[in-house]
Amino acid sequence: MIIEPENSEKININAFQNDLISWFKEEQRDLPWRKDQDPYKVWVSEIMLQQTRVDTVIPYFNRFIEWFPTIDDLADADEDKVLKAWEGLGYYSRVRNLQSAVKEVREKYNGEVPNTPKAIAELKGVGPYTAGAILSIAYGIPEPAVDGNVMRVLSRILLIWDDIAKASSRKVFEQAVRDLISHDDPSSFNQALMELGAIICTPTSPSCLLCPVREHCQAFFEGVQDELPIKTKKAKTRDVQLASAVLVNREGKLLIHKRPASGLLANLWEFPNVEIHHQLQNDREEIVKLFDQELQLKTDLETIIGQIEHIFSHLVWNIKVYTGTISDDFQENEDWKLVSFKEMENYAFPVSYQKIFQMYKSSLQE
Repeated sequence: MIIEPENSEKININAFQNDLISWFKEEQRDLPWRKDQDPYKVWVSEIMLQQTRVDTVIPYFNRFIEWFPTIDDLADADEDKVLKAWEGLGYYSRVRNLQSAVKEVREKYNGEVPNTPKAIAELKGVGPYTAGAILSIAYGIPEPAVDGNVMRVLSRILLIWDDIAKASSRKVFEQAVRDLISHDDPSSFNQALMELGAIICTPTSPSCLLCPVREHCQAFFEGVQDELPIKTKKAKTRDVQLASAVLVNREGKLLIHKRPASGLLANLWEFPNVEIHHQLQNDREEIVKLFDQELQLKTDLETIIGQIEHIFSHLVWNIKVYTGTISDDFQENEDWKLVSFKEMENYAFPVSYQKIFQMYKSSLQE
């Protein structure tokens, strides 16, 4: 079987498949989600691996499967515990959608992850890539699983000059995978493409001399592997200035706040904070006023202990970190809690606020 990319020599698909899959079976990394082909574990791993490095995901995956070994365990779990298991991975809507979807799998499919493109694509949070990954890896169905790694590899192999930042380009790459995929072993084929992009065909300085499919690569022949893929830059991020305070009461308990149920970092916990809109609000007295006006908190800020920068895909938080006290008449409710150092372990915090807590603990030891 032959495929003929635009402006390139013909590619022998069978030879390409054999070279790619043989390399993968010899050289694949030992990853915990590759121990078996359990659709639930494949699903969890693929959701975790979105926008996250493999080395970072491994301990999270192991803990998550230890806490929620089955679909029933995750479906029945308290959301706070699920968020705690995900704490630090970011993009928390991923795990909320995952829990919603496993509940649907239990109700509609008797706890069995569906094995048809239509059914699996209807699950919350399961996009074309995740659907293709589960279907091919767990069920051996020859469906494309196109992520950034795969687009990068195929843009070079097939000399595809479409902009991978455009949503419309995905169809081009999905069709390319359909043309190339092994129907005998779609699981290994798709994983091999991902693996190749992760460790050999990297974004910069690809290791072409080590590549198992170099002789099939049109970009290598043309000497343009460093020019592909084409990817337009994202819009500039927005800077947000914040002031956050670690506030304690007379008993030494810390004041924490639950974020709203929708929007950025929904339902996670944080230390009280306010946005600083202009320089006039940037001194301690003005920030105390902001805490009073916007959060209805009577505070006494003591000192600045540092500054945190946290980068999201669309904005950057610059957080000035204060210590202080909270008035004795403060009343707790569902969204505002006073907790001990030990009780902090029961609440899921975004990475930026984990860093603030570590900064605060370090300041106590100085």
